[in-house]
Amino acid sequence: MADISKDEVKHVANLARLAITEEEADMFTDQLSSIIEYAEQLNELDTEHIEPTTHVLDLKNVMRKDEPKEWISRDEALKNAPDKQDGYFRVPSILE
Repeated sequence: MADISKDEVKHVANLARLAITEEEADMFTDQLSSIIEYAEQLNELDTEHIEPTTHVLDLKNVMRKDEPKEWISRDEALKNAPDKQDGYFRVPSILE
């Protein structure tokens, strides 16, 4: 079992710029020791024939292929514009 010491907890807290009390250091020491003990159980598993993965699910891109296609013309796009000028949408100025 890889126990973590109270000094190591304080050192990590210092590196993270966290101010912790003695009581918190004791609590974190116990909690982190439990976490490390639990994680060490994974070392007992036989993973020799298991392919490494980055995610437990097989993720796939669900987006459609990006293929060019005919779109509406400029005149059609401007047909319902509330204000247009010289073939462009006309909007209120936002710069002063």
